[in-house]
Amino acid sequence: MLEGITEEKVREAVELIKRGFDERKLRARLGENWELIAEIARARIKARNKFSRRDLWMDLQGLRYSTHEEVAKYRAKRLNEFGAKSIADVSCGIGIQLIFYAMKVEKAYGIDIDPLKIEFARRNAGKYGVSNIEFINADSLSRDTVERVDAEVIFSDPARPPEMPERRLEDLLPSPLKVYEAYSKKTDAFIFDLPPQIRRERIPWKGEFEYIDLFGALNRLTFYTEPLARAERSAVILPAEARIESDPDLENIVEWTDEPGEYLYEVPQAVDYADLINELFHLLPVEAKMLLREKRRVLATGDGEIKSPYLKRTYRVAGIVPFHPVRINDFLRKEGFGRATLRISVPDSEYWRFRKRVEANLNGERRAFIFQLGNRAVIAEGL
Repeated sequence: MLEGITEEKVREAVELIKRGFDERKLRARLGENWELIAEIARARIKARNKFSRRDLWMDLQGLRYSTHEEVAKYRAKRLNEFGAKSIADVSCGIGIQLIFYAMKVEKAYGIDIDPLKIEFARRNAGKYGVSNIEFINADSLSRDTVERVDAEVIFSDPARPPEMPERRLEDLLPSPLKVYEAYSKKTDAFIFDLPPQIRRERIPWKGEFEYIDLFGALNRLTFYTEPLARAERSAVILPAEARIESDPDLENIVEWTDEPGEYLYEVPQAVDYADLINELFHLLPVEAKMLLREKRRVLATGDGEIKSPYLKRTYRVAGIVPFHPVRINDFLRKEGFGRATLRISVPDSEYWRFRKRVEANLNGERRAFIFQLGNRAVIAEGL
């Protein structure tokens, strides 16, 4: 499927695309298989912040579903702590998570029904210098495939159909329910990469829900069945690898307030999704109270500056004004702010109009962060 497609051809395509060549010119320059070559090149360009290497093999779909290298490294490190000697990735895609798992075990299996994905994964393993993977191009749920696999741990990162109205195990491809059914006679140690929005009560097994925050945004939910679990719920902030685990014996110290203190503390989404606000407050060096909890934004507040890997960011409150773009703009100009970042839920159709009014005629050096608290705007400065 990749016969005749060389590294040199893909690198040439990357340069041509960067120079703005259209499809007609790409076809003329790249020749046979130009469409796939161009897609691999486009995927490499788009993936520049996802992997440490710039020469990986993938198409755009493979890139979309691939695991970020920081997440892959962290999960492989955790697998190593468990001490497993073998693992099978039953929907390996272009192989990034599989490759990092393979670095920590004696034997790994990479299974995918798509022959192109298997060839991508095989080539990518070579790029990383990994040679202990047995690749299987087959249906991961077939009896023959299951019999062929001899692994202590089964990992699966199923595809998520974008049209799903609600995240359900039954709709993922392959369904974790079917993966568990197929391989449970061989092992009870499973790792599933699930949509973070899925409701925990929909998962029929005992284990750990580990929510992963990557560079300030919720990235993954990894579910570990009971033999691999370390807690009921956990949150990991990457790349710092700051980890919080659920502790039902902790005293509940979470209190709410309507009034911002001197500082705002932005809570990582992973901590919120894992319902670990109380555990987080026990880790903070100063007293904090909850101020705001929205789908995309969770704020705590207090009167002490905090620098902590368990927080997304800390801000110093500069002022509070009525939530209106003109009033916000008046304050920003008076205080010498030159730019504003909106940390509010504004419809896309209104965002730029609102921001333009907020930033009108600003010429200072400081950047303001604007939060909405009811009918008030809290204006803060990042630390």
